[in-house]
Amino acid sequence: MKQFAALARVSSREQEREGFSLEVQEEALRRYAAQAGGEIVKFFKIAETASKGEERKTFRELIGYAKKNAAFLDGLLFYKVDRASRNLFDYVELERLESEYDLPFISVSQPTENTPAGRMMRRTLANMASFYTEQQSVDVREGLSRRVREGWFIGLAPYGYRNVRKDGRGIIETDQEQAANVKRIFQLYAYENLTIDGVVERINGEGRIWRKSQPAFPRSSVHNILKDRAYIGEISHKGEWYPGKHEPLVDRATWNRVQALLGGHVYQSQTHTYASQLIQCGHCGHPITGETITKKSKNGERYYTYYRCTYYNRKGHPRIRVREADLEEQVLAIFDKMKVENEDVRDWFRMVLASQTRDAQAESLSQRGELQRQETLLVQQQDRLLNMRLADDIDQETFARKQTELRDRLASIKLQLDVLDRSHDETAELASKVFELSQTLRQQWLTADYAAKRRILEIVFLNCTLDGVTLCPTMRKPFDVLAEGLVSEKSRDDRI
Repeated sequence: MKQFAALARVSSREQEREGFSLEVQEEALRRYAAQAGGEIVKFFKIAETASKGEERKTFRELIGYAKKNAAFLDGLLFYKVDRASRNLFDYVELERLESEYDLPFISVSQPTENTPAGRMMRRTLANMASFYTEQQSVDVREGLSRRVREGWFIGLAPYGYRNVRKDGRGIIETDQEQAANVKRIFQLYAYENLTIDGVVERINGEGRIWRKSQPAFPRSSVHNILKDRAYIGEISHKGEWYPGKHEPLVDRATWNRVQALLGGHVYQSQTHTYASQLIQCGHCGHPITGETITKKSKNGERYYTYYRCTYYNRKGHPRIRVREADLEEQVLAIFDKMKVENEDVRDWFRMVLASQTRDAQAESLSQRGELQRQETLLVQQQDRLLNMRLADDIDQETFARKQTELRDRLASIKLQLDVLDRSHDETAELASKVFELSQTLRQQWLTADYAAKRRILEIVFLNCTLDGVTLCPTMRKPFDVLAEGLVSEKSRDDRI
């Protein structure tokens, strides 16, 4: 009795509906073997659900089995040539089995003889199958690209959304519970002065659930959420971002604020007062970090805190560290210089601060007017762009690109307006209290905890540079006016 090995393959549901199901192929192959006076001793199947890895594994198993048992086999059976291989490389391997192992290639529904003419026919059919497969891949890629350009999400939905099918189309819709978590994460990081670790601790402490299988929020996932443009309504494809049809979970102003914070964020120990973006290295401009060193002595362990540049260990960078006590001394000296003992000078300072505040408010109003004018123009441009698209005056790709540009510019304007409003309010509030605060800074500093000290630094200093071991601050308005006033005070005394 003759012995055969056989392969049945279905690559798509369409092929199955067209009568090429595994069951149909298996029946035809077994019928051929029986009519030839034999049987199929080994049957290989590749279903449409198989991954490329599984498909390759099954095909390699077929080749290996055929080589090992070539002496006992009377042929390899396939329903059609295009069921045998989906590319020319696989087909060549099958032909080598025929020429080197004398193992016939048999297509039961497309009979071809093992002759030059028959092999030419088979190769033609194999070429056609390979072309179809390659063209299908091109069509799929183009279809996916077109779908993305139209605003439809492809692939697995990001956290905060879920995959659904509507009207035969795969789309994503908002998962309300997860979306609330995403919004909370952005809110905490953008407006509550928390690190990513702080956000994770807060959101887990609020009893929110990441996933049923993993209730606690992973730090890496929170970081990825903060970087994902899907939450402002965009879709990624081949390194490009397109406007999506799904619901944005975060407004542009919050998104831009978060990205600005992430852009230069350095994770520091919460016990190092001077470790922050506020203080930068005078040599390279990178942030200053803190480290605590433990030294053992006869009297037990002693702790010393030092500050250095985050690029301290880079080649060519000055290897300078400064003690926390030295920085503390310099900060207190700055506070002492700001204290005014003369009552007449105090009144003069109050007058100067009030004048500076009025000037700042007038300037901010002028800036706000210009920004609002730009905002109005951008909104009008958006309307005109939409009308052009509706009238089919521009294609979808151009519309998407221009729309993204306008949205980004508009978001930038809104962010500037927000910053201006906050700065205006802050200046107005500080102007009334700044002098009184300046006179008690030393006392407040000496009794303050870590958080209070950080807040004082943020109020008084706009930024600082650590030049070697010397702290060089730039003071925030209106404290800079107070510093200038000290010079004026000295000049007045000289004139007296």
